[in-house]
Amino acid sequence: MDKILEAVVMSSYPINVKQGLVRRVIEAAKQPMDSEQCWSMLELSTKLYLIGDTKYKREIGKEVLEVYGHYHPEEFEEFFNVRFLLSLLQEGYGPLGKRSHYVLDYIQLGLQFVLESPSANSIFSLLRIEVLRKVCERPSPKQCAKISRLLTQHPQCIPTGKHQVLFCQQLIRCIGQFQCVSEGEEDIMEFLEQVNKVSGLLQRIWRTQTSAILPSLKELFTLISSTEEQEAPSNALASVVQFVPLELMDGIIRNLTNDDSITDVQMMTAIGRMIDWVSWPLGKNIDKWIIALLKGLAAVKKFSILIEVTLSKIEKVFSKLMYPIVREGALSVLQYMLLSFQHSHEAFHLLLPHIPMLVASLKKEDSNSATSSLEQLAELIHCMFFRFSGFPDLYEPVLEAVKALPIPNEDRIKHLLGQNAWTSQKNELACFYPRLASKSETGKIGLINLGNTCYMNSIIQSLFMASDFRHSVLNLTEGNSQPLMTKLQWLFAFLEHSQRPAISPESFLSASWPPWFTPGAQQDCSEYLKYLLDRLHEEEKTGKRIYQKLKESNLMSQAMEHHYLNKTLIEKMFGGKMMTKIRCLNCLNVSSREEAFTDLSLAFPPPERHVHGSTSVLPVEEIGPQLIEPPENPSQLPASPWIQRKAFVVGDPAAPPVLVETVGFQEPGGTAHPLSDDAAGADAAKDPLSAFGDQACAPKDSRSVPDLINYFLSPERLTAENKYHCEKCASLQDAEKVAELTEGPHYLILTLLRFSFDPRTMKRKKILDNVSIPVVLKLPVLITPEETEVCQRGKDRATSGNGFMSVMYDLCSVVVHSGISSESGHYYCYSRECTDTDPHEQPRDRVPKPASDKQLEFEIQWYLFNDTRVSFSSFESVSNVTSFFPKDTAYVLFYRQRPGRQSYLLHETLAEAGRPHSEPSLHKDLMEAISKDNILYLQEQEKEARNRAAYISALPKSPLWWKDFDKDKDDDNSSGGCSPAAGGGGSGSFHGLVF
Repeated sequence: MDKILEAVVMSSYPINVKQGLVRRVIEAAKQPMDSEQCWSMLELSTKLYLIGDTKYKREIGKEVLEVYGHYHPEEFEEFFNVRFLLSLLQEGYGPLGKRSHYVLDYIQLGLQFVLESPSANSIFSLLRIEVLRKVCERPSPKQCAKISRLLTQHPQCIPTGKHQVLFCQQLIRCIGQFQCVSEGEEDIMEFLEQVNKVSGLLQRIWRTQTSAILPSLKELFTLISSTEEQEAPSNALASVVQFVPLELMDGIIRNLTNDDSITDVQMMTAIGRMIDWVSWPLGKNIDKWIIALLKGLAAVKKFSILIEVTLSKIEKVFSKLMYPIVREGALSVLQYMLLSFQHSHEAFHLLLPHIPMLVASLKKEDSNSATSSLEQLAELIHCMFFRFSGFPDLYEPVLEAVKALPIPNEDRIKHLLGQNAWTSQKNELACFYPRLASKSETGKIGLINLGNTCYMNSIIQSLFMASDFRHSVLNLTEGNSQPLMTKLQWLFAFLEHSQRPAISPESFLSASWPPWFTPGAQQDCSEYLKYLLDRLHEEEKTGKRIYQKLKESNLMSQAMEHHYLNKTLIEKMFGGKMMTKIRCLNCLNVSSREEAFTDLSLAFPPPERHVHGSTSVLPVEEIGPQLIEPPENPSQLPASPWIQRKAFVVGDPAAPPVLVETVGFQEPGGTAHPLSDDAAGADAAKDPLSAFGDQACAPKDSRSVPDLINYFLSPERLTAENKYHCEKCASLQDAEKVAELTEGPHYLILTLLRFSFDPRTMKRKKILDNVSIPVVLKLPVLITPEETEVCQRGKDRATSGNGFMSVMYDLCSVVVHSGISSESGHYYCYSRECTDTDPHEQPRDRVPKPASDKQLEFEIQWYLFNDTRVSFSSFESVSNVTSFFPKDTAYVLFYRQRPGRQSYLLHETLAEAGRPHSEPSLHKDLMEAISKDNILYLQEQEKEARNRAAYISALPKSPLWWKDFDKDKDDDNSSGGCSPAAGGGGSGSFHGLVF
C-alpha cells in the first residue's frame, strides 16, 4: 500500500484525481493490517511530512500519520520510540545540508498518540533533556516558537528542578538574540507571534514555579547589562518583562539597585536598553518597570546614571509618541524622565526642535489617542516652562505650537514637579550642573546656579556688561584694601578670560551675601543689587586710600576736582543726585533737600491714572537755540503744555538735538503759579519727561518706562493726614512735593516696583503689566551755573543759568523676573556691550557690525544670560518677552549715559587714566590663577571625555531613531527638518517602530 500511495503522490495526475486516490488509500489504512505494512506506511508518511517538497505532500503525510496513530496504536507506539526520537532531535532527518525543519512539529503531532503508552515517561524524559539542549544551541525564533508550542501542549516535557531554571534562563538568552530579518508587515506580524509564543511559555512556567522567576530575571539583567556583546540584545526581551507579576516589582528593584556587584556602567547599560523597549508594540507594563527602575536609582542617589541615560534616550522615547500602538507607554516614560530631570534644562531642550512637528502630527491624526496625548504633552511642556524659565527665544516656537491646548494651573504644575523630583534635597544635585562641552558660541561665560542664586547671577552679568564699570574693577591695583571689590575683580577677570563655559561664583556669593537672606531660597535681585552697591561703596569709602587717583585737569576748578576725587567708584558709575522740594500752598515757601541715589525705584501709577500722554502743568524752559532745533511754529510754544519734537535717529551723527521739556518752580511774581488753586489744570499729572512720548512706542493701553518716570517725578499733593509742617507757617499745611534730578548717574539703574502687598489676600503679589522699554532714554537733569561753565570750557554747550538739560541714556541690560512672586520664580537678563561710538574701532564682542552707517541701536548684538547658558539674542526679544510669556517681566533696567554734558568730567577722567575700553592689565596673582584654572579645566575635560567615552560606549546603540521623524514627510506643508507621520503606517515605518 505504501508503494501505491507513493506512486500516487509522485504522479503527474491532476490534484483532484490524486486526492480521490489518496482518500481510498487512507480509508483502506483504517482496516486491520500486519505490522510490516504499518511500518512501511509510517516510514512513508514520516518522509512525506518531514521532507516533502510541497505543502500538499506534507499534509498527506500528516493525515496518514494521524490515521495510523488512531487505528494502529501499538504499531505507532513501536515506531514512535525513544531511539527514533533521539535520532530525529540530534541528527535530524533528510540529506545533509537539507535537514528537515519540521522535526518538532512531527514530534508534537506524534506525542498525542503515545501519552497513555508505557513508553510515554521515557519519551518525556528524553524531551526534557533535548529541549534544554535545543535552546542552548540558540535556535531561530521560528524553532523556539515550535519548542514553545510543543511544551505548551505537552507540559510533561518541560524540564524540571534545576534544569527548569536553566531552561528558562537559556530561553531568555534565545529571545535576546531574536531578530526579524524581513521588513514585510506579514513577516513582522509572524515574528511578533513567535516571540509571544516563547514568552508565553515562560509565563506558564512562572505561574507553576514562582521560584524560577528571580533566576530568570537575573539572567535577563545579566544579558541587558552586558558591555561585552557585539550587538545589543533584542527588544523582544520586553515581552518577557510583561509577564513578571507586578507585586514582585518593589522587591526586585530594591535588590537590583542595592546590589554592590553591579557597576554603574552595567546599570546604565541595562536601563538604557530597557528604555529602548518602549518601542516594543505588544508589551504590557513595560513603562511601569522602566519608571520603577528609574525611581529605584534615584532612591539610592545614582544621579550620574540617570542623567546620562536620560540625555541619551529621551529623544528616542519622544519619537515614539507618533505611533499609537506604543504611545501610551512612551508618554508615561517621557513624563517621568522630564518631570524628574529638574536640576537642568538639558533634557527638555533636547526635545524643543521636535515638539512643534509632533504637535502638528498629532493634531492631524485627530484620534482619541492623539487628543489625549496632546493634552498630556501640553501639561508637561508648561511644567517645563515653569521649571526652566528664561529661554524665551527657544520657547517661542513651542509656545506657538501648544497655545490652543489647555494650560494647567500653578498648583497642578507644582504638584507634578514635587512628586516626581529625584530628590527633595536641592544640594544633593549641586554637583550635577548642566554639561557644557565648550564655551558658548557668543564667547561669553555663564555663571553656575548654586541653588536659587539666579538673582545674583543676573545682577553680576549685568554689572559685568557695564563695560566702564568692568574695566574700572579690572584695573584695580593689588592690595587695595577692598576685599569685596577684590573678589568682584577676580570674578570679572574669570568671566573675561576663563576657558570654562561657566564658572562658579561661590566665593563671591559667600562674601556678598546679605545676612538676612535665607540660604537656598529665591531672593529679590533688586534688594541684592542695592546691598551689593552699598557694601562696595562703604568699603571703599572707609578704606585707607582710594586705589585710583585722577590726574589734574585744567578743566576742573579746585572745588570740582575735590568733588570728583572724593567720589567712590560706585558713586562715579551709579551715583546720581535728586532734589526734593516741598512748597507750602499757604505761604508759597519752598524747602529743598538733595539726596544721593544709585537706583530709581519706579512705582506703577494707579489704574485710574494714565500718565502716558498727560499734560504738564509746569512751565517749559527752553534750553536755548544753540542746543535745540527751533519749533516750526514758535508762536505756539508758550501755549503748548509740552513741545512735540522731531524723532531722534540713533546712530545718525547729523540728527539734531531734540527739544527737551524740563520741570522747575517759577519764581514768585509774574504769572499765576501753576500749583495754585486757580491755575488751569492744577489737578492734572505733570509730564516732566514729555520727550519720552516719541521713544516708548507703547500702545495706548500699555505702560512704558517713561510713563513710570513721569509718575515718579510728578508732583504729589500732601493733604489730610499727609499735611506738611511748614516752618514758616508753624503749622500743618497743604503742600506740593516734587522731585528733580540734579545729577544723572553714568549708569542709570531703574527698578520697576512690581511686587506689592495685597491687604485682601495678606500676600505679596506681582504686577504683571507689560512695560515697553525704550532703547534710548532722555532724562531731564538740572544743571547748575558752575557745571555749565565747566561744560562750555570742554567744548560742550548747555543752557545758561539754572535750567534743565536732556541727558541721553542707552539701554544696556534688562533683568527679567519669571514668576508671580518675589519669593519664587527665576531671573535671567538681556545685556549688550554699551560703549562710546568709534567708527574706526573694532567691536569688542567679535560680532561684525552691519555695513550701514545708520545702524540702529537695537541692531547691536544682544546676549541672553540665563545662569550657565549664554546665547545670542536681540532687542526684539527683549521687547516681546512679556507678550509671549506673561509671567516674564522686566524688573531691573541698566542704562548708560551718552558722553557729553554732565558725563564730560567722568569721560575725561577715564580718558586720561587710559582708554576706557582698552584691555585691562591684570595683576600677576590674578593672571596666574586664571592660567592655572584654564589648565585644570583642560585636564578635567580630558578626564571627563575618557569617562564619558566609557559610559557612552556602554550605552545600547540606537542608531537612526531620528528616522521616525524624517521618514514620512507631510507633502502639503513640509518645511524641512522633521515631520512625524501621524500614527506611523506602512510596513517601513512599522518595522522602524519595532526595531
